[in-house]
Amino acid sequence: MQLIYSIFIHLYNFSIRIASIFDPKAKKWISGRKNIFEKIEEAIRKEGKPARIAWFHCASLGEFEQGRPVLEAFRSKYPEWRIFLTLFSPSGYEVLKKKFDKADWIFYLPSDTKKNVRRFLDLVKPEKAFFIKYEYWFNYLAELRVRNIPVYLVSAIFRRDHYFFKGYGRWARKRLKQITWFFVQDEESGKLLKSAGIERWSVSGDTRFDRVFAIASQQKDFPVINMFCGDSKILVAGSTWPDDENILLPVIQSAEKIKLIIAPHEVNPSRINDLVSRIGNKALKYSEAEGKKVSEYDVLVIDTIGILAFVYRYGNAAYIGG
Repeated sequence: MQLIYSIFIHLYNFSIRIASIFDPKAKKWISGRKNIFEKIEEAIRKEGKPARIAWFHCASLGEFEQGRPVLEAFRSKYPEWRIFLTLFSPSGYEVLKKKFDKADWIFYLPSDTKKNVRRFLDLVKPEKAFFIKYEYWFNYLAELRVRNIPVYLVSAIFRRDHYFFKGYGRWARKRLKQITWFFVQDEESGKLLKSAGIERWSVSGDTRFDRVFAIASQQKDFPVINMFCGDSKILVAGSTWPDDENILLPVIQSAEKIKLIIAPHEVNPSRINDLVSRIGNKALKYSEAEGKKVSEYDVLVIDTIGILAFVYRYGNAAYIGG
């Protein structure tokens, strides 16, 4: 199975390269990792004196927001440590590289080949690793275990129908045992780990609630959204996929006195334009709202990254996509 997994990683890398010819996001995924080890080496060298490093990894912006309370608490409690943050997706990296200053370094995660893993860990030399929610890169986990570097999974959640707990998931289930401690969202997740022979877990809840609570207290204001909402009841739908929209749009179109603010998981132009065309002339893109009678629209489509977390407070109810 290890060989099959390694082949899969190489095939995945190859497929991303093919996709990058047509897909801007895939192109960023590739270009962001070009000469990445030379960039990491130079960045760490600029630090000067050796430092204790904690490595935090998350898939994208949503998972970062989930892990952010832990990262910031670690930064506050251990100011002498340095934080190395990696992301898998361009949508997270592009935003955080510009706006987040509580990590000492921010990079894409090199793909999970054995060669990349060893080179990455040789350069960064983390003393602790924190993975957020569901990032299971098995070559990284194996090498971290070999080097006796503790790995913590934050806000982990498991379902009974997850492949880890199927008959064919035996190999992957064993890989879970390479994780030092699981901070799970609920008791059910812990029981599933226990059924797999893993006792190193505790229920800590979903850290995204901590982040949302902190954001809500900031009361960041958006005049366009204020005008759109008016006195209407508002449903905020965040990180939606087409299947979510198949549920949401008929409800909104048939409801009276309810408006929808929707932020798709993907905000590339083709995805946004497709969504707007499905809704019709009652939909308005956030980026095109200036100069328009915003209050006359029923659906506001958030087509920019980085504001969704502040938008939830406008809602009477929220729908979380995925």
